[in-house]
Amino acid sequence: MTYQTASPEDVESVIDEEYGGMWFLRDALDAEAVGVTVLELEPGAKGKEHDHAGDDHEEVYVVVDGRVDVDCGDDTVTLERNEAIRLSPDQRRQLVNRGDERARLVLAGAP
Repeated sequence: MTYQTASPEDVESVIDEEYGGMWFLRDALDAEAVGVTVLELEPGAKGKEHDHAGDDHEEVYVVVDGRVDVDCGDDTVTLERNEAIRLSPDQRRQLVNRGDERARLVLAGAP
């Protein structure tokens, strides 16, 4: 087969429902070189602060619904619907929903 489909309904969320949901689709898609994740953050929720310096993994975040802040060290980048950010592997980052509605993002990453 030259294609594979998947959705969040095909996998379990890796975070508690009270914070939103996070669904890793890489395995469900049989992807070899890129990771794809759907993330939903409830108002007031935040993701884990992290970087990928150890695995040379860059990421792109695309906001599908809502608004989210990406805290990048001393800088904060606010992304609205249909906006994206690319983060280098060594950039420390944390997603925060400081708004009053649920944010939904698609995250893609690869070495």
